[in-house]
Amino acid sequence: MQKRYFLKAVSFAVAALAVSAPVMAQQWKPNKPINLVVPWAAGGSTDQVTRVTAAELEKVLGQKIVVVNQPGASGSIGTKSVWDAPKDGYTWAAGAAQDLGAYQTLGMLDVPATQWHLFLTVANVPVVGVNAGKPWQTMPQLLAEMKAKPGEVKVATAGVTSGGHNAMELISRAADVKYRHVTYDGGNPAAVATVSGETDLTTQLAVEQADFIRGKRIRPLAAVSDKPLELEGFGTIPPITQFVPGIKVPTNYFGIFIPKGVPPEVVAEVQRIWASNIANNEALKKYANSRGALFAPVSGDAAMAAAMPAIAANAWLMQDTGKAKVSPDKVGIPRP
Repeated sequence: MQKRYFLKAVSFAVAALAVSAPVMAQQWKPNKPINLVVPWAAGGSTDQVTRVTAAELEKVLGQKIVVVNQPGASGSIGTKSVWDAPKDGYTWAAGAAQDLGAYQTLGMLDVPATQWHLFLTVANVPVVGVNAGKPWQTMPQLLAEMKAKPGEVKVATAGVTSGGHNAMELISRAADVKYRHVTYDGGNPAAVATVSGETDLTTQLAVEQADFIRGKRIRPLAAVSDKPLELEGFGTIPPITQFVPGIKVPTNYFGIFIPKGVPPEVVAEVQRIWASNIANNEALKKYANSRGALFAPVSGDAAMAAAMPAIAANAWLMQDTGKAKVSPDKVGIPRP
């Protein structure tokens, strides 16, 4: 099962953290609030999990964490503001790890993913969710409509590089269908647009659609995954591989990113917290279970290893769809 796989990976990662976290002479204690930039609109997948995580970190650090929404340019504006801030350990970023490679490929931020310390919390699964008033009851019916009317079905996403956009691009290429892309500043606005009928469907993440699905305002046709997705209060959403054979979907990890160059005691303390407090955090587990996400906390080298398949797949998707300004292999991202 999908969750069992993640639990094994998490257990391994926690053990690795316990022996690999840097040993510092003095434990870091922040003496002022920490700014945590969410480069997407409020209410979306990044915003949701970041606010839960920030509240849990505040309990341990004894200091306020100020979550700042700074959307724009597919998340690159807020992420760049964190990179450009003083490297004193008081400005962090949040997001999907896969975006870090795409920013460089798209020419938005010339900073490789390896220049960030990754502290991951959950893995998110995109869902093909249609407006409840639309006629499509199954994924084959939707795909048939897209084939019959190329470029007419309107799909809402949080923009290029977002989980929703990547999911729809994978489906488009694997099923040989075309769609009309309608972009928003975050996953929540994209889901709201689908509910209102402004678009026909969204392929944003389950966490952004969960309440609308439970309220029967969005009809989920498929989880963009190779495993069924269990959503509390709804039931089972079938995997896209059941309808589009051969499609490959890398795991989309979300978390907090701290730029390299900050004082090492900052990194050591956050790694310690991840191993001792986040690895089995009940608030994050509850969030994941209720929103259709996978609880998968990991940091350090294990986090980079976990995230790299999606980082590479995302960057090369940009290249193969003609959106890249810099070939991924020119910035050290080999084709998966």
